Amino acid sequence: MDPVVTVGLDGSPESLAAARWAADEAERRRLTLRLLHAWPMLVPEPTRVPSEIDQNYWARRLVHNARAELQARHPGLSIVGNLVADDAQNALLQAASDSEMTVLGSRGLELVESYFLGDISTPVVARAERPVVLVRAEAQGEEPRPVPDTPGGVVVALKLRGPCDDLLGFAFETAAARGVPLRAVHGESLPVHAYTPWGVDHEVTEEITQDARKRLSQALRPWREKFPGVEVADSVALSSPARAVVRAAGGSELLVVGRRKHRPPLAPRLGSATLAAIHHARCPVAVVPHD
Repeated sequence: MDPVVTVGLDGSPESLAAARWAADEAERRRLTLRLLHAWPMLVPEPTRVPSEIDQNYWARRLVHNARAELQARHPGLSIVGNLVADDAQNALLQAASDSEMTVLGSRGLELVESYFLGDISTPVVARAERPVVLVRAEAQGEEPRPVPDTPGGVVVALKLRGPCDDLLGFAFETAAARGVPLRAVHGESLPVHAYTPWGVDHEVTEEITQDARKRLSQALRPWREKFPGVEVADSVALSSPARAVVRAAGGSELLVVGRRKHRPPLAPRLGSATLAAIHHARCPVAVVPHD
């Protein structure tokens, strides 16, 4: 199969927002867009029966309508429809294994409780072996977010506690495809000994900041060389990684966060910073599994 971007369709406004985002990204990367709709009650094709008794009629119509809209927006884009007689979670995980990325819609709520919810998206994000992007649809009655005069760029959140080449590779490739700057952000919580009765010990904070900047620069160096056309900025925030991620997401086009493929048996599949990103960021969030 040719490289594809897969988007899960269920007919909701959230999935249609995801499909539009995925079409834009597939065109930038010169990939095929696959529209996937899964439903256990689909019957084997072809079904040569009248539409009023065709079990697959509404599923085919859903994919057809989305494809027609996207093809009108992107005449040169290769788009394929895929109906799968399976549970949506299983179908998406299977599709994710052979996709460059999988794109899912998210439910838009008020900012204070803006969680990417859904019985499907969370387990797919937690188990997929390839990147999954969550796209938030505008809440009903919400004013569309203004488009900034200059691109917000791509933000990648780094923990610097091990290899993160998969994460950086995705972030740099995305920034290069979009022609926008990349900002690498690292959050470093202060240790207890940094605090004093009158505030914080500035010598300790300066030492922590310089060490973090050095490690961040080392992680970015080979990728700066590989993508010389990408403008890169880096920053260290002396706060929890979760707080740093949420703050960095403001105004960005895409937030890229990581998920460890192999975590201790009793540990949650998603870390606190990644959960903060997918729960609270208003921009699209890419979750990239890495070693």
